[in-house]
Amino acid sequence: MRELGILYHPYELEQGRAQPVERIAQRFAEVWARLQQLADAAELPTRARERLAKAQRLTVQFLTTITFFFVTVQAKVEALNLPPALELTLLTQLIPALYLERVANRSTHAEPRHRLHALSQQLLEPLRQPDHPLQALPAPERAQLEQVAGDCADLFQRSSSSVEGRNGQLSLHHHGRHRLSDRKLEALTAVHNFHLRRADGTTAAERFFGRAHATLFAQVLQRMPLPPTPARRRPRPPKLPRSCRWRRSGGGRNDDQGRR
Repeated sequence: MRELGILYHPYELEQGRAQPVERIAQRFAEVWARLQQLADAAELPTRARERLAKAQRLTVQFLTTITFFFVTVQAKVEALNLPPALELTLLTQLIPALYLERVANRSTHAEPRHRLHALSQQLLEPLRQPDHPLQALPAPERAQLEQVAGDCADLFQRSSSSVEGRNGQLSLHHHGRHRLSDRKLEALTAVHNFHLRRADGTTAAERFFGRAHATLFAQVLQRMPLPPTPARRRPRPPKLPRSCRWRRSGGGRNDDQGRR
């Protein structure tokens, strides 16, 4: 599991270079082969082998996610219409350095955290030199490039970091209501994507699409039909005096009962 966690990154954690998908697929195959050998040597039961095979089937999804990451990053960088030298700088130095910095911040152990921080600074150091083409750009343009590079570094989110909070929130709803209907689940997803905001004031939809959107309440007002007009209240019959109500209910005694 530790080996798979190290492999599942678009950039190498040792040198910060981009990992070709073919290379990642080959290393994944080596890990699964070793696990199969260990399972045979330990004579694991059928149930354990089925779990191992189930995990192995996720390899295709892992590789597809990394492919999607590189394609999206390439499209974002090409949309900037930069000179070839600056475009290469973003793809091979700035974005990998910012990605390693984010991985270091999420690391729970001191040794890899310090090592990744040092590697990130090592990649950023040449970009901070006065003679680098990046420093020759105007400050607003350079800030825009750094913002795009940061957004690209944030594109790749491992499942443990992107959905655990969402799964934990949904588990509380399941626990309280025993079961969530599909309609309720869709409503909670809309609230999560378009209403909940981080400390910087952005929603998940704004971070994904890269632009602001109307508030969730405004979108609901546009899509939901207005409620019908409430029915007119019917007039209540006039209340009878208390003495009349008492006589109609048979509460009084007749004369014969009084004489008895």
